[in-house]
Amino acid sequence: MKLLLEIVISALLHPLAYLLALINILGRSDLNGGQKLLWAIVCIVWGIGPILYVLIGGGGLW
Repeated sequence: MKLLLEIVISALLHPLAYLLALINILGRSDLNGGQKLLWAIVCIVWGIGPILYVLIGGGGLW
């Protein structure tokens, strides 16, 4: 259910999803600086960026 809600937020409320993903990315200690920068750039893509981060990057929006 959480995954479905994250996908809906990502698709409809992209600025909120981007902000939540960016906070999650910056707080992760398992990523180095280059990986954080790459995920931050990927998350900019409207609608699909945060979804990719949640599904492939192992992150979450909260």
